[in-house]
Formats: sequence, structure tokens, C-alpha cells
Amino acid sequence: MPLSEHEQRLLDQLEQQLHADDPKFASHMESASGRSLSTRHIVVGSLIAVAGILVLLIGISNQIIALGVLGFIVMGAGVYWATSRRSGGGKDASSKAGKSSPPSKGGFMSNLENRWDERRQGEDRQ
Repeated sequence: MPLSEHEQRLLDQLEQQLHADDPKFASHMESASGRSLSTRHIVVGSLIAVAGILVLLIGISNQIIALGVLGFIVMGAGVYWATSRRSGGGKDASSKAGKSSPPSKGGFMSNLENRWDERRQGEDRQ
């Protein structure tokens, strides 16, 4: 069901406000929406995980610890492969990755304190 014009305008205003309030979070959300699970990744990863389980079981039944550990590692790699997300942007994703914001002079806590102060000042004005 499509959005009405009023709802679309409200959504656009919310998006603009988000970009104005927290551009870093907004850009992170934009880049995350371009990434999705691939069916191919899920199928291949599941097959690798099943193969890892089989190797693990063979290692356990033959009491070969190294083979059991190898099977566990292969199983973990399969699960990781199946759940990893790939970027759908291609060129766009690589160009965004090349751009990085300059590091802040303060630390993590300093940035949080500054953002908290800005929010408090915004509340006091209203």
C-alpha cells in the first residue's frame, strides 16, 4: 500500500531532520540498507557448515582431536559465510568506503559529552 502525499512529506521531513541532527548515524543507516543477505551465500555457507559437522563427527568417532577441531573450524566458517552480508552497491559502496571523516581531537567520551550538551541546549531553548 503506497503512502499518501501527507505521509510521504512527513517521512521526508523526518529523514531531513535525522540528517541534520545526526549525519553520521543517518549515513550509517543508508549504507546498511544497501546490504542484504545473498541466497547464494546462505546455501554455500550451509553446505560448508554441514560438511564441517560431518568432519567434526568423524573426528569424534575416530577420537582424532585435530580432525574434530578442524571440523569445528570449518563449521564455524560455514556459518560465518552464510550470515555475512554483501554490499549491493558495487562501485557506490567502494566510493563511500574511501571517504572517511577526519578523526576527532577528543575521545569517544568527549564526543558523547559534546552531543549531550548540544541536546541539553536544544531542550533549554524550547
